[in-house]
Amino acid sequence: MTTTSPHARALAALGHDARLSIFRLLVKAGDNGLRVGDIGMHLGLAPSTLAHHLSALVDAGLVIQERQGREVFNRVDFPAMHRIIDFLTSECCSGVSSRSD
Repeated sequence: MTTTSPHARALAALGHDARLSIFRLLVKAGDNGLRVGDIGMHLGLAPSTLAHHLSALVDAGLVIQERQGREVFNRVDFPAMHRIIDFLTSECCSGVSSRSD
């Protein structure tokens, strides 16, 4: 049985237009995050659709949800985001020879 790496799960979650839009909006919001209703208002997503996509981002470890009273705030897990960026750029420009060399 093959397990999916955390990096692959995170990138797969971001591979959907709606989830990528949600994630980018939350990055703009910063550490304060946004309420579910605010995200829906900004992006014009139906509540059930938004809940589905937020769940996928939470499951992928990219978004943290915190309940404050009756509201659920969503914010980017910035350390997780930086781990993905570091993973993608860790071997940048380290050199790879072509097969014809």
